[in-house]
Amino acid sequence: MIPRFTTLGSGPTVLMLHGIGGGHVAFAPQVETLAAAGYRAVAWDMPGYGHSAPIEPYTFKGLAQSCIDLVDALQCEHVVLLGHSMGGMVAQEVVARRPERVSRLVLCGTSAAFGKRTDGRSADAWAQQFIAQRTAPLDAGQSMAEVAQRLVPQMVGPGSLPEGLRLAEHCMAGVPAATYRRALDCLVTFDRQAALGDIRVPTLLIGGEFDRVAAPAVMKQMAEAIPDARYAELKGIGHLMNLEAPDDFDALLLDFLAQTRALH
Repeated sequence: MIPRFTTLGSGPTVLMLHGIGGGHVAFAPQVETLAAAGYRAVAWDMPGYGHSAPIEPYTFKGLAQSCIDLVDALQCEHVVLLGHSMGGMVAQEVVARRPERVSRLVLCGTSAAFGKRTDGRSADAWAQQFIAQRTAPLDAGQSMAEVAQRLVPQMVGPGSLPEGLRLAEHCMAGVPAATYRRALDCLVTFDRQAALGDIRVPTLLIGGEFDRVAAPAVMKQMAEAIPDARYAELKGIGHLMNLEAPDDFDALLLDFLAQTRALH
């Protein structure tokens, strides 16, 4: 089953992969900007999101294969892959498995591993605690809309656009609770730290100054580990950077694509 997606424009394909609380609508500003700038902008609904069928088992291997199937369906030799948060992990998994299908990589508010701690505490225990914190409201009978209203304001920075927050809450409210639970279980299994040095395409990492989910320091370390990578940080912005500051985010993205376009 090919995942569902939205597309606009024509030109080199930029495929956008949303985070755990997202959907294709989470990239609405970027779809319009990219299409206007001469790109084919594609934003998917990850399996289990929107109208995309869920996959069994729900793993990064399976999500990466779904993404590669979509690239095939788009009839692309390769794409620019842009991933936010969990989508950035899927993007890393795709480039690790099928590097020839990715011409350039943009990683936003993400990390190379989940829950790997340096203070000696068990990463497994930390991961289970993270899942429990995120699912507790659902266990208590709250809806995804209620979860979104509580969680989204905690994830953004002081400089965020109010309408960006509303769109983020709208996206998260629409995520099926069952998918959210399965995505959380999947999220904590991720570890591609050892593969960063093998990424051979121009890579842009975008961090948010106030991102508490994927800290700027973590993203800077990733950028240092990827051979042809640059890091940019959005001031006053948190984890949902493409919605909090779409104009600044899009400017970074278009600049990177323009500078690296001649290479491909």
